[in-house]
Amino acid sequence: MMSYFSEENSAEIVNGRIGSAALPRPAEVMSALVRHLHAFASEVHLTQKEWELGVEFLTRAGHLCSDERQEFILLSDTLGFSMLVDAINNRRPPGATENTVFGPFHVANAPLRTMGDTISLDGKGESCLFEGMVLDLEGNPIMGACLDVWSDNADGFYDVQQPGIQPKWNNRGRFITQADGCYSFVGIRPVSYPIPDDGPVGQLLALLGRHPYRPAHMHFLVTADGFQKLVTHIFVGDDPYLTSDTVFGVKQSLIAPFSRVENGQTAWRAPFDFVLVAA
Repeated sequence: MMSYFSEENSAEIVNGRIGSAALPRPAEVMSALVRHLHAFASEVHLTQKEWELGVEFLTRAGHLCSDERQEFILLSDTLGFSMLVDAINNRRPPGATENTVFGPFHVANAPLRTMGDTISLDGKGESCLFEGMVLDLEGNPIMGACLDVWSDNADGFYDVQQPGIQPKWNNRGRFITQADGCYSFVGIRPVSYPIPDDGPVGQLLALLGRHPYRPAHMHFLVTADGFQKLVTHIFVGDDPYLTSDTVFGVKQSLIAPFSRVENGQTAWRAPFDFVLVAA
């Protein structure tokens, strides 16, 4: 039985200290974490200085966290870890709409609006008609589905980032489908924007030669009784950051056909159907 630490068997020695009274799942998760963490340090021959920089990086990230900002989630996002966890937990059959990251700017209990209403309250941006259907896997319309939608404004900011500047509930709303499963509302053609990059995560991106931008998108949280919750975006098809989203949130099936409208009530139209999976 190993009891003394050695470089060659470090992970085994640490995991050997897990007691018989440990709960099974924490023991499984932590033993795997220890194996991979020790293997990482050995593979890159981590220096003492680099270890100190890592601790200092995490400390600064923690100091930035507040009710308005979560630097550790930002780190997880930019490492693609959030998307991996999301993918593992939201595997769906072919034909169903794919999930993507929730994002930090959702606000619960947005106003319930009537189909066709406008959610853009600040008068900025190019107007866009969002419309489509909420369906099940057999193509049947779903009645009573709630589409909770939100996006940035034409300057690339969400209303919660600019309290007192943007109207409350700007570019937000909830819509309930009727028997035909259809939805429609008017927003703006979203714009791409940078994630907060004035902290340690932004500095890390710069060190890696990466930009902080997200491609333009509209958020959708779609729920209906008897169906799995869908958290997703639809992305503007010609955005220059589609293949380099800093949080890796783009899936090809979520790129929507934003098309310009001639002589219409809006400048753009974005049709997209959502297909839900039974719970």
